[in-house]
Amino acid sequence: MSPIAVGEKIPEGTVAWFDKEDKLQSLSVHSLAAGKKVILFGVPGAFTPTCSMQHVPGFITRAEELKAKGVAEILLISGDYKNDLSVTFDVAVNDPFVMKAWAKTYPENDHVKFLADGSGTYTRALGLELDLSEKGLGMRSRRFALLVDDLVVKVANIEEGGAFTVSGADEILKAL
Repeated sequence: MSPIAVGEKIPEGTVAWFDKEDKLQSLSVHSLAAGKKVILFGVPGAFTPTCSMQHVPGFITRAEELKAKGVAEILLISGDYKNDLSVTFDVAVNDPFVMKAWAKTYPENDHVKFLADGSGTYTRALGLELDLSEKGLGMRSRRFALLVDDLVVKVANIEEGGAFTVSGADEILKAL
């Protein structure tokens, strides 16, 4: 499947999230994005160096600027999973519990929602899976940032390989 592109509607899907009361919630992506301008960004893995020290902090520190430009939600989705190619999934590497623990490492965060796509279903629906099996990491999410307005992709900044050049908060700010 080819990656989602500008002008396309994001697919409906369900992700998991721990709310402020520490209750595990199943959320519809469309319910989070319908009628709003949102940023949906993805990373290859929780607690990994580039994701933890650059990608996520950029969206946290620039959140107020993004909100001032009309962004209603900043949604981090991590779709790291291992696939044995028989359509069953062995291990949910970044399940909701990992995403909850990762979110707690950013006590200054009030704006970015850490969403889990442990089976990679939503990541695949976006066409943004990345096979890092050769590095012992299994199937992952590509690093990306989508600016979505009322479910339609307006900006699709999708990285190649392990790069971090176009999917950061600064690039989305430039596009607003």
